[in-house]
Amino acid sequence: MIRFVTALWLSLLALAIPRVATAVEIGEDGLHKQPWFTITFRDIAEDIAQARAEGKRLAITIEQRGCIYCRQMHEELLADPEVADYIREHFMVVQYNMFGDEEVTDLDGEVLTEKTAARKWGYVFTPTIVFLPEEAPEGKTVAEAAVATMPGAFGKWTFLNMFRWVNEKGYVSGEHFQHYHARIINELRAAGRLGEGEN
Repeated sequence: MIRFVTALWLSLLALAIPRVATAVEIGEDGLHKQPWFTITFRDIAEDIAQARAEGKRLAITIEQRGCIYCRQMHEELLADPEVADYIREHFMVVQYNMFGDEEVTDLDGEVLTEKTAARKWGYVFTPTIVFLPEEAPEGKTVAEAAVATMPGAFGKWTFLNMFRWVNEKGYVSGEHFQHYHARIINELRAAGRLGEGEN
């Protein structure tokens, strides 16, 4: 009986303690880092080719120093093994600083800095994740070539399902992301993996 009461008390205590987000390394540029992000020369066409050679897709994450949503993405979403493992397996992720000065070569051949590239592409929110095609198109900018763009940090399933939708080429099959996401959410609920309010 004492064991049962102790076990019950510990279970209740665990439920009462809020989850603490995982601390993530911050680089010299002030951006949160993942050890599995890929560091490249930021030549987008080369990065697409490298990702393809590895059997992956290129995703660019655009972030900025002090961004609370970027921190949330790193500490909560990318710290979740189910999310991180899926992304690592299927995507090569390259991080960009929205206000950075590192050199970038756009798909159309224009050489820019990270900040002028973000401005040229029209990305104003952080984090913004840009999903590129499997092959580099000629004469297009990143914004024109992107198969999908995710502005902001969302809940786990919206975030993960966007990566899945791109990997499964939902943008080609014609199944709109919102329909795909709703279908996956319903499947998760039916399997008992998701409560009514979660997404």
